Amino acid sequence: MDQIVAETVSCQNQINSFFDNQRIALLLRQSNMVKLCGIAPVVVMRVIFSLVFTGKNLFRYLQADASESEIGKDTVYRFLNSVNTNWRKFLHLLSGAVIRKQLLALTSEQTTKVFIVDDSLYNRNRSKNVELLARVHDHNENRYYRGFRLLTLGWSDGSSYLPVSFSLLSSAKQKNRLVPMAEIDKRTNGFKRRTESIRKAPEMLKELVKQARSSGISADYLLFDSWFAFPKTIIELLEQKQQVICMLKAMKTITYGYKGFDLTLNDLYKSVRKRCGRAKILASTLVGLGTDAKGDPVMAKIVFVRSRSSKKWLALLSTDVNLADEEIVKLYKRRWDIEVFFKITKSYLRLAKEFQSRNYDALVAHTTIVFARYIMLELARRTNNDPRTLGTLFHAGCDELRQVSFAEAFVLLMSHLQQLIKDFASHTTTPIIGMLEAFVAQIPALLRRPMLLPACIF
Repeated sequence: MDQIVAETVSCQNQINSFFDNQRIALLLRQSNMVKLCGIAPVVVMRVIFSLVFTGKNLFRYLQADASESEIGKDTVYRFLNSVNTNWRKFLHLLSGAVIRKQLLALTSEQTTKVFIVDDSLYNRNRSKNVELLARVHDHNENRYYRGFRLLTLGWSDGSSYLPVSFSLLSSAKQKNRLVPMAEIDKRTNGFKRRTESIRKAPEMLKELVKQARSSGISADYLLFDSWFAFPKTIIELLEQKQQVICMLKAMKTITYGYKGFDLTLNDLYKSVRKRCGRAKILASTLVGLGTDAKGDPVMAKIVFVRSRSSKKWLALLSTDVNLADEEIVKLYKRRWDIEVFFKITKSYLRLAKEFQSRNYDALVAHTTIVFARYIMLELARRTNNDPRTLGTLFHAGCDELRQVSFAEAFVLLMSHLQQLIKDFASHTTTPIIGMLEAFVAQIPALLRRPMLLPACIF
């Protein structure tokens, strides 16, 4: 029992530290969440934020002792249902501050930073009266569900992934929307959110990237799956000065310019020269995507990769034609980070499960809080696992254990060998074995250990 109490106190202390260090109260005020009367918004935010870590839902929390419970049900839902709060700005401010003040300090300037975008099903299949509820297609199971599409933009440096922005999409087709939009003031942030929810996903993808960059969060490349890989979308992203790496899907309606011909992806693969043997990268070539707004041609590189799960091939596109084939494949592997993010938020942080509100603003507010939980957990993981968070102690240790370059190590070994040969006059078998034993024995243990050489190998 004492251990449970200690773990609960430790978890609450970490949450309080996160709220204080990231100045959540200030971020809420900057996002137009202001106190009209009663309890401060940051107190309500902390209570909702802590629910999943204490193992309680809102009902159990409100049933607690009066001295423990700080707020009521009406207070919670007024907080979530606010049409004035700019939750996207709050997430921009939070993730941007964590990236600039903490993660970039742990990341080399040469490390490539990327945006990752993908959508996932926000399932409300048992609901009937949720605002803007729609029939949305789940491409993983190839069937329709009631709910929304959660279009998410994240940032990654290869070691950490942070959600930067999202849009909870209904359906652009009115026939697929089961519940209409509520009548609210068109000047509010809530009305802007509802208007965005009925836009098409490729349009919102470009808007999310544009807003993230304008808020001070930047990345070298944008990664996404084949569901958004249309030449028009890629060209418009390039016009925003955003390089793209994406997976391609073979479609009869999409062609690429190659040696004066417009070829589909399948025809393009047949036309390019393949590498011999069991090479993982089968081929690569430059293609034309079309022209931009100024009429200039847009070129891209397509890399064909051998599929591990079948005998077929996969195609990756990069708008940076100077990027090496291996680097394109290496960077695209980071897209898996967003799949892990969706799994954790749905399975452990109770995304789309903790609150069954019918108000669209409440859905957006709770999703933002879930993303903030993930940011706290990711920051704690990086802080505990990355030795660079030790600061001066880490750099002092690096200076003390400075790695010897390959050239220095080779010259050192050769000088030892040359001196040993001079010491041995004869060249019989026994002296040579003794010479080699002495040579291996003189190799520093720091260099001998990676080569798995004992002090005596003969």
